[in-house]
Amino acid sequence: MTARSSLWPVAVGIAWEPTLQAALQEALHASAMARAGDGFDFIEVHTENFLAPDSHARALLVEAAQRMPVSLHGVGLGLGSAAGIDWQHLRRVRALVEAVRPGLVSDHAGFCRVLRHQQPMHAHAQLPIPFTALGLDVLAAQVDAAQQTLGRQILVENLGAYLCWDEDDLPEPEFLNTLAARTGCGLLVDLNHLVVNALNRGQDEDAAIAASVAWLERIDAAAVGQYHLAGHARLDGIVIDDHGGPVGEPVWALYREALGRIGARPTLIEWDQTLPGVAALTAEVARARDTQSAFAREQIAPPPARPGRDPGRDPGRQPGRQSRRVRRSPSSASGDSVEVGHADE
Repeated sequence: MTARSSLWPVAVGIAWEPTLQAALQEALHASAMARAGDGFDFIEVHTENFLAPDSHARALLVEAAQRMPVSLHGVGLGLGSAAGIDWQHLRRVRALVEAVRPGLVSDHAGFCRVLRHQQPMHAHAQLPIPFTALGLDVLAAQVDAAQQTLGRQILVENLGAYLCWDEDDLPEPEFLNTLAARTGCGLLVDLNHLVVNALNRGQDEDAAIAASVAWLERIDAAAVGQYHLAGHARLDGIVIDDHGGPVGEPVWALYREALGRIGARPTLIEWDQTLPGVAALTAEVARARDTQSAFAREQIAPPPARPGRDPGRDPGRQPGRQSRRVRRSPSSASGDSVEVGHADE
């Protein structure tokens, strides 16, 4: 599985929703995207908002993708649904991927499709799947199918869940590690989900951060391809992953832990409800970059190993014009090699 493009491990992006369309359109048509790029490195969109092939939003997204990297984040595939994949939906996603050529494609480790009276129904919500061998089989089979159809690797996100199954018998990190090893998919680690899940289990803030750090220690760092950072709302008796405000302080603390333990990965500021405007979003991006800057670049985003001399190289070839291949950084969570052309030695 290969991707047509990838993002730098230290890239920080923002979620772009249709309500931000006017601001982005103005930036594009004023040829100001380079200035916007000083504020953020990529945009991420909900895939399902752009599936209509002839829509204005789709055309603008394709135009934006020519100016800066785009990440497609899906909420509709229902990869863990026992009812199976909606193949028509997946084909529409494939058409969007081909049009946009995104740096990342992702969806969730959850289900949203069920059969009722033998007819498929969509819950329009991400619901938790059982962390069991059977749940893993269902999810892995459909992740495989999605990757084969799209012709590329996808990232699978840990879920923010408000309930769990009595049948759960696998720890979530082990479940996701096995999924990645079996299918070759990458993992999108939503740090806010970790904190919210721990708080909803009745832990105080310090204990929730400690439990989330323990989760990070058990996840396969080589499989991690992206982080999501977001805000949450604390209501009476429940904490909601609402994406409706700045990134919470416990999530920033966990981001520092993730950078030190796993390393840098493309990071999204997932503020896509009650949107504040581009300036506030880029302030959150700046804080993510400041958090990264506390670490040596070589520690959190080491350069790929320099390849050795190609033994099959034509000895008569001009020195200093050697074609070489490098391994993608761990941020791609794929390990595919990519041609980088000629390098002056």
